Amino acid sequence: MLKIKEAVLVEGRYDKNTLSQAVDTLILESSGFGIFNDREKLALLRRIAQARGLIVLTDPDGAGFVIRNYIRSSLDPALVKHAYVPDVYGRERRKSSPSKEGKLGVEGMSQEVLVQALLRAGATVDESPEREAREPITKADLYARGLSGRENSRYLRRQLLKRLELPERLTADGLLEVLNTLMSREEFFDLQL
Repeated sequence: MLKIKEAVLVEGRYDKNTLSQAVDTLILESSGFGIFNDREKLALLRRIAQARGLIVLTDPDGAGFVIRNYIRSSLDPALVKHAYVPDVYGRERRKSSPSKEGKLGVEGMSQEVLVQALLRAGATVDESPEREAREPITKADLYARGLSGRENSRYLRRQLLKRLELPERLTADGLLEVLNTLMSREEFFDLQL
C-alpha cells in the first residue's frame, strides 16, 4: 500500500472505498455536485490543502471535470495537484448499465492504475519516520475527552467543530481523521473543550 503525504479528494463513497485499498492517506469525498453548496466542506478542503496538500482525483467524465474545475477555481493552485485516470470504456460491477458517457469512474479502476495516476500527479511518497512515530489521536481519546460515546458527546463535538471551523455534519470518525491531519495528540489534549 502506497503512503502519500497529500490528502485526496474523490467524488463519492465508492471511489473512496476503492482508493483506500490502494493508498494510505486521508481521502475526502466531494459528494459529487454537493460540493457546490457546501461552504463548510470547501473551507475544510482549504485547511487540509494548507496542512498537507490536496490531490483531486475525479472521474474522467464531464461531471468529474466540472467538479475538478470548481476546486481549481476555489483553492490555491499551489496547494492542489490533479490526478487523472484514463478513459476506459465499460461498466462498474455494482451498476446495471454503463455511465452516460460509457466510461469507468475511479471506482472501476484497478489499484495499479490509481497509484500510477497519483504518482504522475506528483504525489509525495511518505516514508518519513516522523509519520510513523507520531502517536495518533484515537477513538479512546475522543471518548476520554467526552467527544464520543457519552451523553453530552454530540453537543461537545459540535462545539469543537464550530471552534475549529469544521463542517458540523462531520461524524466522530471523520473528526478523528481530520484531527490527526491538523494536529498532534498533545495539541489535541491541550485543546480547551
